[in-house]
Amino acid sequence: MQYRAKILASLSLWTLAVLTVAWADNGSASMNGPLTFASQDGATLYRTICQGCHMSDAEGATGAATYPALAHDPTLAAAAYPVYAIIQGRNAMPSFAAYLSDAQVAAVVNYLRTHFGNDYKDAVSPALASTARASLVHGQN
Repeated sequence: MQYRAKILASLSLWTLAVLTVAWADNGSASMNGPLTFASQDGATLYRTICQGCHMSDAEGATGAATYPALAHDPTLAAAAYPVYAIIQGRNAMPSFAAYLSDAQVAAVVNYLRTHFGNDYKDAVSPALASTARASLVHGQN
């Protein structure tokens, strides 16, 4: 039981840290709507949102949960895969559709696909994120 309490406390602290970083990133966040991120830079978005689970080197982690590695990731070869994962969520990863614009989704995906030992040069466009978002709205997963 103490182990479970420690895990919950750690997750609560992590959530607070992410929200603090997000608030600092946005500067003008409001509790009147969903939290959004101001940055349009893929590297900054990765550091702010993704590296808390996938780690700064994108090697993933195992602990209270398993967070897959994004470094040297052959699943990123299909450009649509990470776009849909970010927009719709995947397994334990939540959807970021309410928090990121189509351009921000494209930026972070393009960053992932060209860093951490990934070398996929075909750029993802915001239009692909828009398509993924539309399929989420219409329930066409």
